Amino acid sequence: MKYALIALAALTVSTSSLQAQPAAKPLVGNSNAPIGISADSFQADLNAKSATYTGNVIVTQADMKLRANTVKVTTVNDKADKVTASGNVVVDSPKSGIVTGDSGVYSVVPRTVVMTGNVVLKKGRDVMRGTQLTVNLATGQAVLGGGVKGQTKGGGRVQGVFLPNSQ
Repeated sequence: MKYALIALAALTVSTSSLQAQPAAKPLVGNSNAPIGISADSFQADLNAKSATYTGNVIVTQADMKLRANTVKVTTVNDKADKVTASGNVVVDSPKSGIVTGDSGVYSVVPRTVVMTGNVVLKKGRDVMRGTQLTVNLATGQAVLGGGVKGQTKGGGRVQGVFLPNSQ
């Protein structure tokens, strides 16, 4: 379960982290901090090797918080393989800002996170929007895509608004 928040913490990529440059540090918070999970219900499926938390799910680790309607963790060889958050996904970190989307999937082995559906990244007053955010935790690379033209609000384009400091 320790990978659950590591994965979702990666979704807190700030707008400044979206530049194409290698990361000097991992894009995750304190992966050794205790993880707290609360939900309206929990279900384990031993045959499918998965655990599902549903209803007002809140996952916390250090100063990061994830909220979603559902969080499902699947395992392979008794190790976390995929962590999927769906339904009104919000990841909040004071250091990185807030990322929202319809769903997010962390694939443990390739160390990738994909956030999809109405993705919005906010840090302070800066905002970026797209339909899919892909983050490679191993390389520190992140790509925000705009989706198919005509099928998305933004017309298939990534949008950003950056406000300079007013000092």
